Formats: sequence, structure tokens, C-alpha cells
Amino acid sequence: MLYRAFVGLVDRLPLPSLRVQRLIAIAVILSQAGISVTGAIVRVTASGLGCPTWPQCFPGSFTPIGVSEVPVLHQTVEFGNRLLTFVVTLCAALIVLAVVRARRRKEVLVYAWLMPGGTVVQAVIGGITVRTGLLWWTVAVHLLASMAMVWLAVVLYAKISQPDDGIETVQVPAPLRWLTALSGVALAGVLIAGTLVTAAGPHAGDKSIDRPVERLEVEIVTLVHLHSQLLIGYLALLIGLAFGLYAVGISAAVRKRLFVLLGLVLAQALVGIVQYFTDVPAALVAIHVGGAAACTAATAALWASLRTREEIDAPAVSQAPVH
Repeated sequence: MLYRAFVGLVDRLPLPSLRVQRLIAIAVILSQAGISVTGAIVRVTASGLGCPTWPQCFPGSFTPIGVSEVPVLHQTVEFGNRLLTFVVTLCAALIVLAVVRARRRKEVLVYAWLMPGGTVVQAVIGGITVRTGLLWWTVAVHLLASMAMVWLAVVLYAKISQPDDGIETVQVPAPLRWLTALSGVALAGVLIAGTLVTAAGPHAGDKSIDRPVERLEVEIVTLVHLHSQLLIGYLALLIGLAFGLYAVGISAAVRKRLFVLLGLVLAQALVGIVQYFTDVPAALVAIHVGGAAACTAATAALWASLRTREEIDAPAVSQAPVH
């Protein structure tokens, strides 16, 4: 009953074209990836407790206030990151309104509703992160949830771009699709190991002497080697996948996504190597997080391109000659 009332209200909005739906879906991807990068900027500038409470910034105030205990820069950076949450929420709301108004198929609606749902979950995780004083595992979960949202947003874009009345078409044999899924699992392992490296690294998110942030007490070199070995495994799977895809023949769209993904992974590896030999400079941390989001998006795009919906032209009806 409530959903039908909601649909009735949405039907008063203008009917969005497919192009508009795609543009909103792109905005969803960019906002989900963007907030992970700004979160990294918060961390490397030690602004994680620039707003020491949640959902308020300071007790009794949702906005920063002049206090000597918290530098203005840290307040500005953390509050700016919180403001970006409203952009993420707006994009998530717009994509729901667009696909509901356009009467898209059920799977599109499901993925669209995951956007505001995931945003709420992210906000709760962010609140827990602040209230626990940037406890390392809460920060790790926060980033991993952002990467999951990037993956879902990319799949949503792919679903929106496909016709509702199309015929489901498998682009490659099942074993290669499972190999692509396995590469996604390997990517998840790389991301998890990466959060552990950060948890043991020099960027705790806050530099308070009175309340030092609890760190992961594991030798960081060991974690770096774990992270790099998982990355090598991920890249090896992608190379094997590339040979398999070429062996069976692939479309231009799949080929393009494959090359983009391989290029991003190699670039990300290069950034990681530079980080290791330059003592993890702050700027490269933000770039590395952005690269992680890009690799996640590219892997999701490749996965989504292997099973599509295609419009099938109806066969022409031959007419008998008139005598």
C-alpha cells in the first residue's frame, strides 16, 4: 500500500529518458567512489576526529565551532567529508526516483534501492568509527563497504543501459564467467589486505597525544608482502582470463573493459611500489584509494559485460506475391 502510494507520487515527475537515467547512474558511481577518496584525505590529514561526535559535529552543534582543542583545518576536512554524504544520498534518491518513474524491470529496481540502503549503512558505520575513536577495524570496514557500493553502482549502470524487453545473452562460456567472479574474490582479498596495511601504517587518522588511536599491532612489512602477493594473484587471474576470453572470441565492449582493467591494476601496482619505497606519503594514500575504487569499478564492469540483455530484431515476415 505504501509503495503504491509512493509510485503514485513519483508518477507526477517528468519521465526520465534513458540518457538521463544513465547520467544519474554515473553520478551515483562517482559519488560512491568520491567519498572513499575524501575519507582517505580525512585520514592522511589526521582529521578523523575533526568532528569528535556523531551525528553532530560537536555536542549541541551539527556544524564546526571554534574550539582550541581541534584545529580549524581538521574540522573543515572532516565536516566537508560529512557534507559529501548529502551528495551521495541525493544521487541515491534520484536514481530510485528515475527508475521507478520509468517503470524499469525488477532487477533494476532492486539495484537502485540498494543505493540509499547502502548509504544508510555507510552512515551508521561512519558513526561507529567516530564514536570508537577511529578503531582500526571500523575504519577498514568503512572502506570495504564503500568498495562494495562502487561495485553495486557499476552493475546498476550496466543494468540500466540494457533494454527491459531484451533477451538475456551470455557473451562467454560459463567457466570464464566463473573465472571473472574468482578475480572479484581475489580483488576483495587485495582490498582487505590493503586495509590491514593502512591499519598498521603511519596514518592513523588522528594525532592526539591524549587519546592515541589504537593501531593494528602487526609488523607492517609482513602485511605489505601479503597485500602484494594477493595483488599478484589477482593480476595472474586477470591475465589467464584475458587469454581465455581471446580464445573464445569476445566483443569489442568486453575487450575494451578488459584492457582498461589491466591498465588500472598495473597503475595501481606502480603506485603501491612507489608508496613502499617513499615511506607512504599522504598524497599517494588518497591516490591509492582512488585507484582501488577504479579497479573495483572496472572489475564490476567486466563482470557485468559477460551477461547482458540484447534486443532481438523480429524476423521479417515474407508476404506472398499478389497475382
